[in-house]
Amino acid sequence: MTSIKGVLFLRNVDGEMKWFNGDSGNEVKYEGEIENGEPNGIGNITYHIGIKYVGEWKDGKYNGQGTLTLPNGEKYVGEWENGERHGQGILTLSDGWKYFGEWKDGKQHGQGTYTWTNGDKYVGEYKDGKEHGQGTYTWTNGDKYVGEYKDGKEHGQGTYTWTNGDKYVGEYKDGEQHGQGTFTSSDGGKYEGEWRDGLKNGQGTLTYHDGEKYLGEHKSGEFHGQGTYTWTNGQKYEGEFKDGEKWNGTVYDNDGINISKYINGV
Repeated sequence: MTSIKGVLFLRNVDGEMKWFNGDSGNEVKYEGEIENGEPNGIGNITYHIGIKYVGEWKDGKYNGQGTLTLPNGEKYVGEWENGERHGQGILTLSDGWKYFGEWKDGKQHGQGTYTWTNGDKYVGEYKDGKEHGQGTYTWTNGDKYVGEYKDGKEHGQGTYTWTNGDKYVGEYKDGEQHGQGTFTSSDGGKYEGEWRDGLKNGQGTLTYHDGEKYLGEHKSGEFHGQGTYTWTNGQKYEGEFKDGEKWNGTVYDNDGINISKYINGV
């Protein structure tokens, strides 16, 4: 059947939206190409609440290239399929937030770029509307994360670089450093080892910029458990730590001679 140009209006009948010929005056109004009593081809629709769509249609639904504008200033320009954002498109909000990239079934899906109003930016993969896969997030202050995402959070292998020169390279879980990782500070210090919930936790080696070193267990970012602390003069403490303090252990000089002991922190 050949499409014709005309006017339709959309009305809710017993919970189902149906198309009718003509202009009711205050209903949802469509102007454009019509086939089988439905929008098919090029046309525009205006809703009484101020929503407007201009573009291609198929079987009464947005399909192909089109622009949807909302009264609050939100606008989507791009591809549609079966009434949903699908394919390449740009979504812009009135406050300046913008997404440019791929869509699937109405959600960000595939490669895309998301820019926040404060200047933060994410470039990478999406799945079901969330950052998922490989991506790069850059903050306005210059901090940057490059690596894996899962369900909108840093998850898997990644590298976080701070503007002051600090850097973390390693594993993430649910947006936090978690697993094996290396943190290098701008002053030359370095920690290599285990992390949990964003803090040093488990076995690790901490080397200070002046050469002092701790090798052992950590808990919640503190020395905790069995460990060895070595000073630059060769002296060494071996034993137990508790909440960052020497607890039960022995201090040796650089010749290995016992020079003092700690018992319950004293």
